[in-house]
Amino acid sequence: MRLGVLDVGSNTVHLLVVDAHPGACPLPAHSHKVELRLAELLDEDGAIGEDGIVRLVSVIHSALQAAEDKGVEEVLPFATSAVREASNADDVLARVRNETGVDLQVVTGSEEARLTFLAARRWFGWSAGKLLVLDIGGGSLEIAYGMDEEPDAAVSLPLGAGRLTNGWLPGDLPDPEDVRKLRRHVRAEIARTVGEFSRLGAPDHVVATSKTFRQLARIAGAARSADGPYVQRELSRRSLEEWVPKLARMTEEERAGLPGVSEGRARQLTAGALVAEGAMDLFGVESVEICPWALREGVILRRLDHMADA
Repeated sequence: MRLGVLDVGSNTVHLLVVDAHPGACPLPAHSHKVELRLAELLDEDGAIGEDGIVRLVSVIHSALQAAEDKGVEEVLPFATSAVREASNADDVLARVRNETGVDLQVVTGSEEARLTFLAARRWFGWSAGKLLVLDIGGGSLEIAYGMDEEPDAAVSLPLGAGRLTNGWLPGDLPDPEDVRKLRRHVRAEIARTVGEFSRLGAPDHVVATSKTFRQLARIAGAARSADGPYVQRELSRRSLEEWVPKLARMTEEERAGLPGVSEGRARQLTAGALVAEGAMDLFGVESVEICPWALREGVILRRLDHMADA
């Protein structure tokens, strides 16, 4: 069957269309993406303003039309941290439901980490052993660890690249003191969780997902996305430590000119790099392998598992 996953994230609203059935690898058929940047549309009270709601409803309408055009039989809609943490989340969900007919399911931070872990486990298989999975989104950082398809530990921290950029790095060229303050904040937040994971033992394989990690790997020399999902891509901590100060001294336009960096994500790359560097350092990780599957694929796989059970 043809499934559509409608992901309302902090940066983008993304419809991913796949051809899938239980027991088979989901095959991407179409991608419809709009950079809405909901995390940047919050007012002083942490609410998504009227303009943001109107734009969200419009983007969802266009995604539904794209799903219909591509013959999607079922749409799986969900929202992550931007909607999850908005002070008027219930009102936003009601507006979306009344005006589009879409019942957005709000994914908790822990569930986001677990679904992303499931996707990474299926991608790398059992031979990867104990997995540590890192995922930097627009609003949060997810960390999960385990041997099975269900992780033994999973946490979500408010360390998304978009959230941190908006709150800590104003302006085009970040002030060095602001960068240092953000670095201290990021590391303090991550350090609180390290003990929970270290008690479980060292991982056999460390995996990173998300646009932020993919872009960081690309500027550090990894293969282009055009080379396909099966090419192995890695990001070393040593390379990251060299690039973080460089990114902090660049303007948004200069970062957008780097290989693999999209114009819409260039502003967030410095904050994302600080989170990636902090996580790898505090968890003692020398290198991560980039996984092309993440939360959206996890949602699809969970749905296919339920179909198989039924």
